[in-house]
Amino acid sequence: MKRNLIFTYALMLGIVFGCNDDALDKLNPNGVTVDGFYKNGSELSSGVTSVYSMLKANNLVAREWFFTHDLRSDDVAAGGGQLETPRNQLLLGTHDTGNSVMGTVWLAYYRLIHRANSVVDNSTKVTDLSDTDKNRLLAEARFLRAYAYYELASMWGGVPLYKNYVLTVDGSLPRSPQAEVFDYAIAELTAIQADLPATYDAANQGRATKGAAQMLLARVYLQKGDYPNAKTELLKVYSSGTYALVDNYNDNFLEETEFNKESIFEVNFFPSGGVYNWDGDGNGATAGTETVRTQEYSAIGWRNVIPSNALLSDFEKTTKGDTKTDPRYDFSFYFTGEKYNNGANTLTDGQQNGNSSVVDGVTQKVSWQKYSLMYKMNESFLTGGINQRIMRFAETILSLAEVENEAGNITEAVKYLNMIRARKSVSMPAYPTARFPVTTKDQVFAAIMHERRVEHSGEQIRNRDILRWRKLGKLKAEPLSYFQANKHELLPIPQQEVDNNSKIEPADQNPGY
Repeated sequence: MKRNLIFTYALMLGIVFGCNDDALDKLNPNGVTVDGFYKNGSELSSGVTSVYSMLKANNLVAREWFFTHDLRSDDVAAGGGQLETPRNQLLLGTHDTGNSVMGTVWLAYYRLIHRANSVVDNSTKVTDLSDTDKNRLLAEARFLRAYAYYELASMWGGVPLYKNYVLTVDGSLPRSPQAEVFDYAIAELTAIQADLPATYDAANQGRATKGAAQMLLARVYLQKGDYPNAKTELLKVYSSGTYALVDNYNDNFLEETEFNKESIFEVNFFPSGGVYNWDGDGNGATAGTETVRTQEYSAIGWRNVIPSNALLSDFEKTTKGDTKTDPRYDFSFYFTGEKYNNGANTLTDGQQNGNSSVVDGVTQKVSWQKYSLMYKMNESFLTGGINQRIMRFAETILSLAEVENEAGNITEAVKYLNMIRARKSVSMPAYPTARFPVTTKDQVFAAIMHERRVEHSGEQIRNRDILRWRKLGKLKAEPLSYFQANKHELLPIPQQEVDNNSKIEPADQNPGY
C-alpha cells in the first residue's frame, strides 16, 4: 500500500465569504463530490486509502500524534529553547483550551472519522466487488474509525460520537460519555474481526489485520479496566502463530526491518528524497510519504525533546548495582562518544543541540536513538521513511503479564515478563532480581511498570499507561510533577470545538479548564 493512489475529499462545513447567491448555485465541473463518487470497487478502495492517508498525515502520526503522546508522559524533557511554546505547554501542564497541538490532533481524528463514515455509509452503492473484498475494505475503515475513537476517549474522556457521515451544518453532536465511546469501539472491533485477514501480501502491507483489531480491542478493554475481556483478545493474538519477538530489539525501529514478525500494526512511510507533505490532512501527490520524527528527535536534528532523567534512571545498570546494564538502554538512546552512521562518525556534545541530562548523578548529553536515521546517515535535519510501529507483539506479552497479575496468577505473569527479558539481543537476568522481587502482586506490578517503560520508551504508550493506571488507582506515586487532580486527568475540549459545535457549551468542558 506504500504507493497507492491517495484519493482525498472534504465536506465544507464552514462560512462562505464574499459570495452572492448566483455564485453559491454554481458547481465546480472539475470537482468530485461524495454523491458522485463510490460508483465502483476501485473508488471504494480509494476512499479507504484516504482514511489511511489521514492517519499518516502531518497532523497525526507523521508529527503531531507522537508529540502529543510523548509530551503528556514522563518519558521526555525539553531538548532546549527550540521546543515551541504549544509543545512546551503540554510538557509542563500549562496548556489551556487553545493549545494548537492538542487542537490539531482532535480535529485530525474527526477528519479521519468523517472520511471513514463516508466510506461506510456510501459502500452500498458499490456492486462490482465480491462480498469478501467489500467487507474487508469496510472492516479496514471501521478499524481506523475505532482507533480514532479509542485515542479521543483515552485523552479527552467523553467526545462527540459520529457513527454516520455528517451531511449538514446542523449535524453536530454533543459529547457522549467516555464509556459509551469505548463501548462503540469495542462493538466495532468485535464485529470486523471475521472480515480481516491475518496477513497481506507485500503490496498491501500496512493494512489493518485481524491481529491488529484484536490487539486494539485489548487496548480498549485495558483502558476500561476490563482485564478478563482484555485477556481473551490478547490470547487470540498470542496464540495465532502470526507474531513473534524478533531477535534484534533494534529491528523494531529501522527502515530495513519494517513489517517484521513482531509488528502487529504500523503506519507506512517511505523515503522520497526528503519530500515531506506539510498538508495536515495528507492531501496531495506526496501524501504521507515521509515522517518528520527523525528530524524532531535526533541527536543532530532539532532535538526538540530528549529522554527524561526519570526514564534514564529507570533502566537497570551496573553503575546502580544491577547485575547487568540493560542493552535496551544503548539501543534506545545516543550518548556522547557513541558511533553512528554505520560506525563512520562519532557523536560529540557540540553536535547535540540544547540541554543535558543528569543520569544517576552524572551530567551528560543523551538523545533519542529510536526512529532516528543517524544509524545510517550523518544528517538528521531531514525527514525520513521509517515506518511508525503502532502495536507490536512485545506489548501483547507485557499486557498478558498485567492481566495475569491482576487475576492473582503471579507465576504466569512473571513468565511473560521473562519472555521479554529473554530476547536474544536483550538477555537480561530473569525476574526476580535484587531490584525487582516478584513475590507479591504489588511487586509484580512494579516489575510490569518497569518493563513496559523500558521496553516501550518513546513509543507513545507510556501516556496511555499513566492515564489508565491513574484512573484505576494503581499508581503508588504520581509520575507527572505538575499534576493537579480534577484537571490533568484529561485534555481540555479544544476551544475551536466549543465555539463551533452548537451542542457543546462552556459548561460541558472538562474539569479544571
